[in-house]
Amino acid sequence: MRETEVYIDTEEIAEFFYGELVKRGFIPNKSEVDELADITFEYLLAKSIIEEDEDEDESE
Repeated sequence: MRETEVYIDTEEIAEFFYGELVKRGFIPNKSEVDELADITFEYLLAKSIIEEDEDEDESE
């Protein structure tokens, strides 16, 4: 299997979840969708779907 570079942005995940939750009739607040985005990112790490880029952490 070939490896592909993917950039995962938790802010983008949060915006996506917000839009999808609103479409489904929910009224989430920012902290709730931020938590969902963080949980999603941690899930992807735990399942080895993604790897955290250590270089990216150092630049922030």
